[in-house]
Amino acid sequence: MDNYDAIVIGSGISGGWAAKELCQKGLKTLLLERGRNVEHIKDYTTANLNPWDFDHRLNNTTDYKNECPVQSKAADESTKQFFVNDREHPYIQEKPYDWIRGYQVGGRSLTWGRNSFRLSEMDFEANLKDGTAVDWPIRYADIAPWYDYVESYIGVSGTLEGLPQLPDGKFLPGMELNCIEKHLAQSIKSNFELRSLIIARVANLTRGWDNRGPCQYRNLCVRGCPFGGYFSSNSSTIPAAAATGNLTLRPFSIVSEVIYDEKTNKATGVRVIDTNTKETIEFSARIIFLNASTIASASILLNSKSRNFPNGLGNSSGQVGHNLMDHHCSAGATGMHGSFQDQYYKGRRPSGFYIPRFRNLPGQNGKMDFIRGYGFQGHGER
Repeated sequence: MDNYDAIVIGSGISGGWAAKELCQKGLKTLLLERGRNVEHIKDYTTANLNPWDFDHRLNNTTDYKNECPVQSKAADESTKQFFVNDREHPYIQEKPYDWIRGYQVGGRSLTWGRNSFRLSEMDFEANLKDGTAVDWPIRYADIAPWYDYVESYIGVSGTLEGLPQLPDGKFLPGMELNCIEKHLAQSIKSNFELRSLIIARVANLTRGWDNRGPCQYRNLCVRGCPFGGYFSSNSSTIPAAAATGNLTLRPFSIVSEVIYDEKTNKATGVRVIDTNTKETIEFSARIIFLNASTIASASILLNSKSRNFPNGLGNSSGQVGHNLMDHHCSAGATGMHGSFQDQYYKGRRPSGFYIPRFRNLPGQNGKMDFIRGYGFQGHGER
């Protein structure tokens, strides 16, 4: 059994970050990824292609939609290499649920939407005040320095707004709203006291940062960015981890379970299936980070059974795999405006605007017939 100081399962946003932190602290770290290796720049094979360079001009064929009915909703000819094949990796949908997955080094850090908003004090207090679920064990003041730490490293562009429901951060200069968005922002400000429209806060670099970027305003982020214009494990944290000499990256490695020692009452390693050879291999470490995304991490815990944890490691409550929080999208509104025919925006800005929460705020008169609130993402275009 190969031994390391630390093992990190999953190389996406949190896994890449864990590997960087551990390696920079001097720990020999094994980073496991179930999918193939993707090297920054070299493996962004479609990044510089034009629409007419693709066989179907970026339109998804009927064959591809049939082969990948879920992933094809998020991918096209230029990006499908970063999304799983639904036939090879099917799952049962008792109710419609689009599970968008990427099995490669970097995971979904290559394809994420890059919106980077902070939770606020009212978010951390909500369970206690609403009498819902379990109170958070921390408050905003506890995590604010870590928000600062992460934003200062990855580079988040945005504007300072002074909104308690959406705390400001350590921002690079924000991107600019276009003319119709500025008009909508002014209209909202004139008609609604507690509502505002701001540029989105995104992990896209508006100036060069940590030897990456700046963003080229191509809005082709999901193909992988050769310029490092947005934060991904591949462009940032994994190279930083590798530079220490402490990282061992192992792709094509599916973790089947965490190994638990009943004598010491500790997790001591992981059992891995090599996807090429189908060989089962064990690795040991004093520290194990489980960063395989929400559903896969829960699956690994549920698979990790022992006499002490017959229903899965850490699952004495029976809640592992339940109560997952989904990201709701694709409901909203559109509108047309007849002015600004003489103006046009420049570039393809890789971000939209954001209307922060304006319902059920402290000191607000008149409560809604629901608790908490919501925000809107959107964009304006010709």
